Amino acid sequence: MHHRKPTDEKLGLRELIAMGVGGMIGGGIFSVLGIAVSLGGHAAPLSFVIDMLIALAAGYHYVRLALTFRDDGASYTYLRRAWPNRPWIAGIEGWTVILGYVGTLALYAFTFGAYGADLLGSAGNPAVRIWLSAGVLLFFMVVNLEGVRSAGVTEDLIVYGKIIILGLFGAIGLSQVQTDRFLPLFDQGVPAVFLGAAVIFVAYEGFQLITNAVHETRDPDRDIPRGIYGSILITGLIYLVLAVVAVGTLSLAQIESAEEYALAQVAQPILGNAGRVLIGLAALMATSSAINSTLFGASRMIAEMAGQRMMPRIFTRRDRKGVPWAAVVAMTGAGLAFALLGSLSVIAEFSSMTFLLVSIGVSLANLKLRGQTGAKIRIALAGLVLMAITVVTILIYLAATNPTELGMILALYLAVGGVALAYIRWSQVRAPA
Repeated sequence: MHHRKPTDEKLGLRELIAMGVGGMIGGGIFSVLGIAVSLGGHAAPLSFVIDMLIALAAGYHYVRLALTFRDDGASYTYLRRAWPNRPWIAGIEGWTVILGYVGTLALYAFTFGAYGADLLGSAGNPAVRIWLSAGVLLFFMVVNLEGVRSAGVTEDLIVYGKIIILGLFGAIGLSQVQTDRFLPLFDQGVPAVFLGAAVIFVAYEGFQLITNAVHETRDPDRDIPRGIYGSILITGLIYLVLAVVAVGTLSLAQIESAEEYALAQVAQPILGNAGRVLIGLAALMATSSAINSTLFGASRMIAEMAGQRMMPRIFTRRDRKGVPWAAVVAMTGAGLAFALLGSLSVIAEFSSMTFLLVSIGVSLANLKLRGQTGAKIRIALAGLVLMAITVVTILIYLAATNPTELGMILALYLAVGGVALAYIRWSQVRAPA
């Protein structure tokens, strides 16, 4: 999903960490901070720590599988290896991954619109947000159709630029934190902290990009694990600091009122209007690069799956430049529909759950293939249990507070799962002997 370097220019640990951190801080923290605070209250920073531990547990499975099966197909390939006689398992997982990308595309576009509207002085105006969300998606659809790939240097500048901005903001913000704002710590109850973690887990989506670069890494056995664990720890630390600054400098009501652009609201009292503008620009940069790379990566995955009869053949169509135009257009359309129809909380819940379900599939593959991957059964099972509990937490919360939202999300999964299964079975029947 990120830019690829020429094969003679192998990736080192620094590039892998940039790829992982860039993938994770792609818009997540800019949009989910308000949700985390509204659910977890004063203890919201702990939600990000819990998520970091879950991400490390998921990362363990990806590390073991990536080093055993050195293939760009990542999660799809791992499930094909684990269940070679049941291709529909990997097929449904592939469709679910694409569905997750649609969710994250919508999340990034929604966040771009919210921060853009705030910068334009139209905070809270749904019409401005919708136009900006639609505009950024259509802009990057055109960029992708033109075959213009954002230069590697630009991507790196954006990644390190947003890390520096957020790091400086966090460091300055820590000096303004008022510790009494954290009391009582569990003002919403202890379960609320775990609930916050479950709903905002999408903020850690992106470290899996590193497994796609296994072929181009100088020393994969040493650097793939360090890259995955290192990028999760760095991202977790940045999220923790930002959440501490948010809760320690503003009232919960102030953060919740600006749910969609909470980080800009946090920046205002600390750095004045310049801080708000700086955070807003960082959000626009982060979400733009994330939209571009998600469209690029997801469209190639769709084309790859279509070539293996796992998706409709139309998605294999490429133009003269080799761009899978049908897949790019389909992804943009689906992301646009979701960004316009869904609320921020629905998009975040759906994306977090999808990302967790995919990670559970990868964990099961690692457990099944542990004879080859050398996975330690206790670590592998602990990670799997942690992720399963997190999914159940989201389901129980939605069932209790918003059954309509839960119904919509489950209907979407059933529809996609049913269509995927029917299509895969049909295409196998029609496959030439």
